[in-house]
Amino acid sequence: MDVKQLRALLAIAETGSVTRAAELLHIVQPAVSRQLRLLEEDMGTMLFARGRRGMELTAAGHILAIHARRALQELDQAKAEIVPAPGAVSGSVTIGLLPSTGDLLAATLVTSLKKKYPQLTVNISIGYAGYLQQWLEDGDVDVALLYDPKPSAVLEVQALLDETLYLIGLPDCNLSAGEAIALHDIAELPLILPSQPHGLRLLLDHACAMANIHLSVVAETNAMNVQKNLVYSGLGFTILPGVAVSDDVAVGRLVAIPVTKPALQRKIVLALPLTRRASIAVRCAVTELRELIKDKIMQGAWSGATWLAD
Repeated sequence: MDVKQLRALLAIAETGSVTRAAELLHIVQPAVSRQLRLLEEDMGTMLFARGRRGMELTAAGHILAIHARRALQELDQAKAEIVPAPGAVSGSVTIGLLPSTGDLLAATLVTSLKKKYPQLTVNISIGYAGYLQQWLEDGDVDVALLYDPKPSAVLEVQALLDETLYLIGLPDCNLSAGEAIALHDIAELPLILPSQPHGLRLLLDHACAMANIHLSVVAETNAMNVQKNLVYSGLGFTILPGVAVSDDVAVGRLVAIPVTKPALQRKIVLALPLTRRASIAVRCAVTELRELIKDKIMQGAWSGATWLAD
């Protein structure tokens, strides 16, 4: 049993297909089939059965997949703790950031990485969580911030922070930034929201469904800058995390009102693919990104955020 076999197991479990697993792992299909065959021979039992949805884990396969995921996470953690000399780090790393975090993190992150690792090429990709997860699984990005994704056999995720979501409006909207607003009161306001399946919209729609609340949505857009511009134009309110409007709030261009009953919060996680080995460059970038986010929260620069990781 080796790491390649375990990664093949998790890739097949995630995709339900040897062919798609090979594409995910960026190797040829016969190699994946061989790794699975060797693993099954080593375990002395079948790990997959053919089902209506393709290849499905057997009971033994489920057990092995759980332990394989843990083992790979432990190996990646060990690699992360073995920090190489700065001059030895080269190559490139692509980091996926959420739109709400780009302005806060990108410049500082790139500056810090280039200072510590001059030979490292740093690429920043900005996208919504659904796109970032797909890019991560396809190999287009090496590490990404996501909004608490569904459990995945091919992703290692670590919860980094919880962040509060706020109702965002103009200063003359007759709502005080120092006072909270109940979710049922938001239903009476014209709202500018991202469309489904944006993670924020799904979270908001779920909270409203649980409380039997119907929102008045006057416009939908999946561009955060457009959301804010429509609010600037007086067309309505929006829902965003504090980090997305901290500069606007600081200069009095917008107000941010916390939502209660229930409070709206979302979790941001750091995600890495389990299906490919993290390079030294990626491990260094992960360490730097975690420390930067923690520092921003501790300094109060990430409004409404609570650090969760160790």
